[in-house]
Amino acid sequence: MTEGAEVHPTQPNRADAATAAVTRSRTSSLQVVETDSGPTETASCESEEPDQQEEESSTFPEIQHHSTAGPEDSSGGQVAPDGGWGWVVVAATILVLAMTLAFPSCIGIFYTDLQNDFQASNTETSWVPAIMMAVLHAGGPICSVLVERCGCRATIIIGGILSGLGMAASSFAQTMVELYITAGIITGMGFSLSFQPSITMMGHYFVRRRAFANALSSTGTALGLSTLPLLANYLLSSFGWRGSFLVLGGVLLNCCVCGAVMRPLGAKPKTEARTGPTGNHHLKTNCLSVHQEREGLKGRLRATLSTVMPFLRRHMAFDLLCSNPYFCAYALGVSWMMLGFVVPLVYLVPYATAYGMEQDRAALLMAILGLINIIVRPVTALVFGLPRFRGSHNFAYLFATAVLINGLSNCICGMSPSFPVLLAYVIAFGISMSLVGSLLFTVLMDTVEMSRFPSALGLISIMESIMLLLGPPLAGILVDSTKQYAYVFFACSITGSTAGLFIMLSFYWLDRQKDREVKISSIYKGTNLLKPSIKMTIDCDYSPVPLNSKNDRDIETDV
Repeated sequence: MTEGAEVHPTQPNRADAATAAVTRSRTSSLQVVETDSGPTETASCESEEPDQQEEESSTFPEIQHHSTAGPEDSSGGQVAPDGGWGWVVVAATILVLAMTLAFPSCIGIFYTDLQNDFQASNTETSWVPAIMMAVLHAGGPICSVLVERCGCRATIIIGGILSGLGMAASSFAQTMVELYITAGIITGMGFSLSFQPSITMMGHYFVRRRAFANALSSTGTALGLSTLPLLANYLLSSFGWRGSFLVLGGVLLNCCVCGAVMRPLGAKPKTEARTGPTGNHHLKTNCLSVHQEREGLKGRLRATLSTVMPFLRRHMAFDLLCSNPYFCAYALGVSWMMLGFVVPLVYLVPYATAYGMEQDRAALLMAILGLINIIVRPVTALVFGLPRFRGSHNFAYLFATAVLINGLSNCICGMSPSFPVLLAYVIAFGISMSLVGSLLFTVLMDTVEMSRFPSALGLISIMESIMLLLGPPLAGILVDSTKQYAYVFFACSITGSTAGLFIMLSFYWLDRQKDREVKISSIYKGTNLLKPSIKMTIDCDYSPVPLNSKNDRDIETDV
């Protein structure tokens, strides 16, 4: 027993020796890491710079740090009020939409006068509203850059000034090309700078009541559709088309007033928090310049791509087309829908007047269309604002159904140019159009994160602008070749109905795929939960045998 008692104190000595060996190995590895840290830091200069630029991809400096998960952001910053001054923002957004999105529809009132004055065909005249609507939607990236630099309020005011000056300058146009530039490009760019920041600002002011706020703000388009054609018809009979354009330019300056009430929701972030310390920035710049000198043209191209890609990700969400299948399906469906969605608004009045209807009655049809939108959109806003609809994923299917009905309603217009038939068409088209306008931005906000909404809206706007630019001229070519307006509405029926079916089937298939993945992941998690219990049972039954126990027993036996 005396010899056995002297054996146990030797075990801690062995443990200490093992610990010392591990410590020496760690110390040597740390020394190796320290000696190799120089090249690693140099190599990381390029990799950290794009990451920093991506971290700087704040959408709007006045209203960032908000998400769709709830009224409070993840950083504990400003809380979305879901009311209060937000209702003033909604009212301003309604007026902005009335003066921007609905404005191209009143160009149809001046359609015949423009043709007679410039001796232009349907195709040449249709380029005016087409360019205006295309630039309105294509100016998304430029609008995003201006908002990031100047803020939402200043951007909306700049847009109001541009749109007013563009329409005023178009009253002095002597050729169709000048009209394309003034009424199409300049006015359309002003519409874009006023329209998109208003929608984004309102989206940040509301989270729980976002569907209600979007549907309520969409009544602005209905307000414009019901008032602008009547105003344009009155101005045309009183002052001619040139005087009408000059007066309408003054009306569009009211967008500046709407932009003035767009109060920022949060403060702008500090520059140091975004760019980091100045010393690190200069160090990374020096590292980047050294690599550019070493690699030559290849390094410059790489540096250019590292700057362009974060810019495209910030202002045009091309990455969402690959990473978010719901957004991809929605963007493709909405873009295809826009090919024939606004064409009936441009050609309804020329279609009615071409078959002997008076100009006043044709303008009355447009006013009735706007009146239906004014009645239906607040009702849909109240219904979609109910608690049972909040956070519902069925908005996409309701939107697709409305697009399908809107496309099929164009067949009614192609049957006969009489006033009762066109009145029935206006009712069906107006109701479905109200649902589409109420859910257009709500579905997009539910599809992507709110932090990516401006860039996603910019990309969809670019895709829509291509279709909006092609739609009216293609319809004009169809009218000039066939001398029949009915074929235009039948073509719009095909594009609208196919777009609705595509969105509906795509979201249904993606939902099925998502449910299948959830089931598979739940089964996989269930199997993983069983493994720890089995392991614990094995661990409880198993007990390691000391290495020196056999020697101790032998010593005890010998003793």
